[in-house]
Amino acid sequence: MSSSVSPSALRLGDLVHPVIAGLISVIVNYGGTFILVFQAAKVAGLSPELTASWVWSVSIGVGITGLFLSWVSREPIITAWSTPAAAFLVVALSTTPYVEAVGAYIISAVAFVLLGLSGCFEKVIRLIPPGVAAGLLAGILLQFGIGAFAGMSIDPVLVGALVAAYVVLKRFTARYAVVGILVLGLGFLLTQGRVDLSGLALQFAAPVFTRPEFSINALLSVALPLFLITLTGQYMPGMLVLRNDGFSTSANPILTVTGLGSVLMAPFGSHAFNVAAITAAICTGKEAAEDPSKRWIAGVAAGVFYILVGIFGVTLAAVFMALPATFITTLAGLALLGTIGTSLASAMAEVKSREASLITFLASAANITLLGIGGAFWGLLIGLAAYALLNGRLPTRKAEIIPAADAVVKTQGTRH
Repeated sequence: MSSSVSPSALRLGDLVHPVIAGLISVIVNYGGTFILVFQAAKVAGLSPELTASWVWSVSIGVGITGLFLSWVSREPIITAWSTPAAAFLVVALSTTPYVEAVGAYIISAVAFVLLGLSGCFEKVIRLIPPGVAAGLLAGILLQFGIGAFAGMSIDPVLVGALVAAYVVLKRFTARYAVVGILVLGLGFLLTQGRVDLSGLALQFAAPVFTRPEFSINALLSVALPLFLITLTGQYMPGMLVLRNDGFSTSANPILTVTGLGSVLMAPFGSHAFNVAAITAAICTGKEAAEDPSKRWIAGVAAGVFYILVGIFGVTLAAVFMALPATFITTLAGLALLGTIGTSLASAMAEVKSREASLITFLASAANITLLGIGGAFWGLLIGLAAYALLNGRLPTRKAEIIPAADAVVKTQGTRH
């Protein structure tokens, strides 16, 4: 669903919401999961220079690929580093020499390029039933929705103020609800002295090239798990996020471009980057822009913010990570409420797939972890198995995501 709107035709009002959505997705990504990168770097015994290079390479790579893909496709293609892969590396780098790990990053990235060029992954994505895809997305995002309120027991004043502000803004000016809680939340934290910016000094990051080494051990213990974890934990749900919000960009160029970017950035420390899932949902739904043709701006904005963080290395990343965890989780959960609601409506809309969609939703929300593979893959696998058993087979034609409102109308029509 690409837009014919030219950048020159955009008004200031068209920019505010998608730009803020892009900013929030970046804040959530750095504030929520980037600590894993620092943990992995510490386990590997990396110097501050190599750690800063890792931050630079993954941030610049994510920023450029996301900006490029969003600009070309006119769709919000949000890219990010592989969070489950970073969690895996916290363990893997304790036994694998860093130079061999870099070689494994390159092998994994080349595999993604080849997969994108083959077109196989896109064919698989298009066969997934819409209700199952919507159930998967709702299940993945459920914990973030719960997180919006779970912090109430830890920081009742901050979380209570954010939730109350969100509800009031939704009632009187729904368009500015997410923008409002971001501004009000940051203002509250600054007045309370809970974000110390006095020691902030912007410093340029200096990329450090590491000559990769290749070994069978790193191939089997790092490259292969890295490929599978990123494919099932990031690319699969990430593409379904796009489909669920009505965007039809093929997975092939996304795999190819992010794979090529990962190959180029691997010698500087980047482990893997890919299409985003959770942070993408902040930019692909109605909260980013009521008009879907304007949401690609969020992808471009997120890319610019990632590049800025990359240029200044660990400095800006440290700022985002210094924000209270309750603020990050509440902000993310409230920004995703609309997407969670739409996904649940889509999952439950079609009678034929409702049971399988519900199973997918619950299995994904359970966040099952087996054989080192995360919950998104197992939730999808369980949901597809349920759909096949309940309906006799999986769909054999191209599946299309039906927007929630349209799906409800169609379902009601069949009932009457």
